Amino acid sequence: MMGTLAGVLAGKKIPTPEDRYWADVEGDIENVNNILKITRIGVTYHLKVPPGKSEEAREALSSYLARCPAAQSVIGCIEIKDQAEIEEMEE
Repeated sequence: MMGTLAGVLAGKKIPTPEDRYWADVEGDIENVNNILKITRIGVTYHLKVPPGKSEEAREALSSYLARCPAAQSVIGCIEIKDQAEIEEMEE
């Protein structure tokens, strides 16, 4: 998911080096009919963007899941919740 989002951000000229782009990820595992299953994945992206690029970063976040092979493989089986903390860098 991070790679797909990074690709969409790159298309908007928003760089994603390690010191400007990372994610915190949590998952919920539940007993479903005596089988342990991953039922939810929560991702919080942390992104430092160039000045004036916050809106483009939000647009990328709103559209990348539809292009993500990993997400598309599990949507319907695992609930995915994502959010971003976007910070504009100083010039």
